[in-house]
Amino acid sequence: MSEAFRRGLVEWLAANLTPEVVVAGRGSAEGEEHLEVLRGWNRVLADARWAAPAWPAEHGGRDATVDEQLAYLEVMAEKGAPGPVNVIGVANIAPAILEFGTQLQKDRFIAPLLRGDEIWCQGMSEPDAGSDLASLRTTARLVGDAFVVDGQKTWNSLGHLADWCQLYVRTDPEAPKHAGISCLLVDMCTPGIEVSPVRTMAGDRTFSELFFSEARIPSSALLGPLNDGWRVAMTTLSYERAGVAKFHLALTDRFNELLEATRKTGATVTPYYRDRLAQVYAKIACLRWTTARELEAVGHGSRPRPAMGSMAKLLWSEISQEVADLAVGVLGPAALERPWSTTLLGSVSSSIAGGTSEINRNIVGEHGLGLPR
Repeated sequence: MSEAFRRGLVEWLAANLTPEVVVAGRGSAEGEEHLEVLRGWNRVLADARWAAPAWPAEHGGRDATVDEQLAYLEVMAEKGAPGPVNVIGVANIAPAILEFGTQLQKDRFIAPLLRGDEIWCQGMSEPDAGSDLASLRTTARLVGDAFVVDGQKTWNSLGHLADWCQLYVRTDPEAPKHAGISCLLVDMCTPGIEVSPVRTMAGDRTFSELFFSEARIPSSALLGPLNDGWRVAMTTLSYERAGVAKFHLALTDRFNELLEATRKTGATVTPYYRDRLAQVYAKIACLRWTTARELEAVGHGSRPRPAMGSMAKLLWSEISQEVADLAVGVLGPAALERPWSTTLLGSVSSSIAGGTSEINRNIVGEHGLGLPR
């Protein structure tokens, strides 16, 4: 079944994927030119039900099995085909709406989110509550038929482009910190919301800070029960069980780019760096086969292990930084030019983005190895 699925996608991409889209996918969504190309491609994907094949067919997906999801990720990576512009929205926010949302919320948000007509961001991290969501301080007071929101969010991906935000706020300051949290679906054009893009040392504007000053959010924006936002955030939300495969696919792509750059520049690779290249190749292969073993078990009906995602993300962070450092050693001064200079600077944040390495080690230790807290 997965081979027929794979062939169908390959044939469809051959007929629809253009060089312009491939170039835009390798660029930054920060530029309006790239963004509009990717949005147009997103609509093409959605109309053909290739934007989120793991989703149920009734919501625009293909009810793809785990094997089919893996085939999808592999083919898209191989062909250089970008996915939806709503990276976080499709993987996390939309499944949360499908699971906890009212019918009105599903009807209003799912289709434009999937097509890329509306871009979403996620308001979780705060200056004093990064990986510790339960310590968030942004408050929302229910006044009449609206929540009045005050506070600040940081490291907000796509915040400067987003039309909507899945926002986590404290609605009961007297409750234990894991309780008293609620989730709101927030229109970013609401008065009282200020977006301040953060330019990273790599030169891009991947993140933003969000400031809320008495922003009035209608009570109908509540996603899930009041004061039960922790469950919304922590429940396994994604239909995309094969999502962990993205880690080794991205690393394989970057590693192959390094090998190609080495050939083109004629760089001399010493025995020391040949050994390091072999070690990185082996680490990526180990991540690939570990992921494949887990996905095979899930495909046969096993529950996904909580620590698997954390382990894959932890290894991705470490190998990403190693590949960037290795590029400098192998390519020499050429590594200080784009795109490798951007890779080097951007790799620093890989051990923070999506959960710090320290937090992921704790999850692997406690939930994977059964170690005490």
